[in-house]
Amino acid sequence: MEKILIVEDNKTLAKLIAKKIKETLKFEVDIAYTLQEAKLFLKAYTYFLTLLDLNLPDAPNGEVVDYVLSKKQRIIVLSGNIDKEFRKKILQKEIIDYVTKNGINDINYILHTIDRLHKNKKHKILLVDDSMVIRSHMKTMLENLFFQVITVAHGEEALAILENHTDISLIITEYQMPVMNGLDLTFAIRKAYTKDDLSIIALSENQDDEISALFLKNGANDYIKKPFSKEEFSCRINNSIEALENLHLVTNHANRDFLTGLYNRRYFFLHMSEYIDTSIEKYAVAMLNIDNFKKINDTYGYEVGDKVIIHLSEILSSRTNYRDMVSRFGGEEFCIVLKNVNRFSAQDILERLREEVEKSYIMINTSKEIRFTISIGFAMNSEDSLEDTIDQADMRLHKAKQEGKNRVISL
Repeated sequence: MEKILIVEDNKTLAKLIAKKIKETLKFEVDIAYTLQEAKLFLKAYTYFLTLLDLNLPDAPNGEVVDYVLSKKQRIIVLSGNIDKEFRKKILQKEIIDYVTKNGINDINYILHTIDRLHKNKKHKILLVDDSMVIRSHMKTMLENLFFQVITVAHGEEALAILENHTDISLIITEYQMPVMNGLDLTFAIRKAYTKDDLSIIALSENQDDEISALFLKNGANDYIKKPFSKEEFSCRINNSIEALENLHLVTNHANRDFLTGLYNRRYFFLHMSEYIDTSIEKYAVAMLNIDNFKKINDTYGYEVGDKVIIHLSEILSSRTNYRDMVSRFGGEEFCIVLKNVNRFSAQDILERLREEVEKSYIMINTSKEIRFTISIGFAMNSEDSLEDTIDQADMRLHKAKQEGKNRVISL
């Protein structure tokens, strides 16, 4: 479990923050009341994050910040000092944030920030700027927020990166660049990627409101005018990522099966309609279900039945190509589309899936294991409609059941 270090001489406040973090975020928390105690903890452990008070008994002037930075730790500063110049001076250091200690709202803000930073680890950002100095500076700021960062010098390089990194969540682009400027890059990206896929933030020293409007009209999610503060930059980046996550959450609820996380029947037909319209490659449609599933439910209960379905879904998703489509149609029934295959390669893939399921098992207690099998029927696409191909696969599934189950039937 990841750890957080709190360095705070107010014992009541330190214990309250530690309790909240443990309860809501599931981190382990260490507390140091002095710089000397903090040094001992930092010598022994590596921390996800440190929360530092600036006024400690043995470090009254913020010396703890420089020491912890020297240990390559990420920092959120906690302070009762509201002097603007002092705050500005501390923010010039490579810290994540400066939080005043005014009450419960500030504690809630800290909790939200820690949660956001932890989620940021899953996100990749593409930074596009022709200035090496600015790229380096912004890369450091973004990595300090736990993002994975790729940097390039202009728009054409960015488009090339996008072709090979389909997991990019956010693109930050300067407006004025050689080869391809940020506005042209935004327009090009939005031809292939919607706001559901990734976010775009534009940066520019240009104060013309028409430029910001053009970016927003052409698909940018936000526009930041230079110069900007570290806090403004961090908030806008985090807000864009959070909005994208919320959008994906809503989309997943609509497209995913609630139990297994596989695509549902609705999304299957939506995706396959688009795929058939744009692809000329051969594909196989396989219908499968769990043999004797009713007996499993009757013998062990529906909770165990759900575990069997989840276990099967994990095998199906992990043993198929990322381009293939694995869906749960309902109950113990699943549908798989194997793309760019012939009948023989499809047969081999499905046989391996059947064998993998037959060899696997789930434990329902320390001594009882459940084994099960699946039956599969599949058909290759032809001039028939998708619905007709599914019907053919379904008829072959019934034939597999009639011939003894635990088999793959294609003809």
